[in-house]
Amino acid sequence: MARKKNYLNNADLRDEVMKSKADGELNRTALKMLMLLAEKAQSRLSYADPEDKADCLSFAKMDIVKYWNRYDAAKSPNAFAYFTQMCKNGYAKGWNKLHPSKYDGTISINGAKDSDGLYSF
Repeated sequence: MARKKNYLNNADLRDEVMKSKADGELNRTALKMLMLLAEKAQSRLSYADPEDKADCLSFAKMDIVKYWNRYDAAKSPNAFAYFTQMCKNGYAKGWNKLHPSKYDGTISINGAKDSDGLYSF
């Protein structure tokens, strides 16, 4: 039985990103690879609203384009894992921006809006 070829090769991705770093700008091939990675990495996530999915994907793609040059092959030889984690962080950033519920139900140390603070004299 023939083995199914992966959609993206780690060594090819690393080589293209390193070429781009040497040139000082993200080349077209590396960009296509990174966008494909962002789309495929999101396939295991589920969203109730398709617009949320598209927005989170946009956040991940924006992070890749913004921070691709921070990749260091010496520190992280696995480019695939590095950029997959960057995508996951982008999805989370997008989700938290769309649904900011981190501090729902908590009280500020300054107290309620109509009080002078947590402690009253």
